[in-house]
Amino acid sequence: MQFRHEEKHEITYSDYLVLRQRLSSVMKRDIHAKDGRYQIRSLYFDSLEDTALREKLDGVSVREKFRIRLYDNDLNFIRLERKFKYSSLGYKDSVRLTPDEAQQIACGDIEWMRNSTNETMLGFYTRLRNNRLKAKVVVDYVREPFVLEAGNVRVTLDYNIRTALGCKDFLSPNLVTVPVKNAPYILEVKWDNYLPDLVRMAVSLENSRALAFSKYASCRMYD
Repeated sequence: MQFRHEEKHEITYSDYLVLRQRLSSVMKRDIHAKDGRYQIRSLYFDSLEDTALREKLDGVSVREKFRIRLYDNDLNFIRLERKFKYSSLGYKDSVRLTPDEAQQIACGDIEWMRNSTNETMLGFYTRLRNNRLKAKVVVDYVREPFVLEAGNVRVTLDYNIRTALGCKDFLSPNLVTVPVKNAPYILEVKWDNYLPDLVRMAVSLENSRALAFSKYASCRMYD
């Protein structure tokens, strides 16, 4: 299990413009991004008691969450992801889903998962059954990703955070979404064992601050 360091900062639009210029000079654009960006859509799951939401709002240092994610509405590449957080360290594992499988999970049809041989899938099935997890909210946003091989560094700029009015239609490109009020621009920096100085300098901003902003929590205000 490879944990990665993770830092998240709330930034302004002006900061975003400065950072985009700086990062373009010291890092490469993610090859999977079209025109330097892609649209991310995630379907998040939580218990009936909103355990994941409460742990995030309360600042619990060790927590786990599950989501189904797709990029640019591409139904050929859908992933079930498990994200584990330990203070400022993070670990993620995932498994591919077909559109039918993703739709079944969103609708609560999960018994077929018990026959899976994948550890992530079986772990999710156990949480769905034992913790009574349900699909809670759709989170949409635009991401501009930058990568650097040294240190396995990934820096992302996220913005235009939106949420949907329902969960079962999350695979539809015509899903109605609404903007999250006062949502900031978000800078995220992730690396393995060390963060090269050139990246540390590039992302340094006087007015930025580490924060506990959560796209999931902010979108849950609308459900």
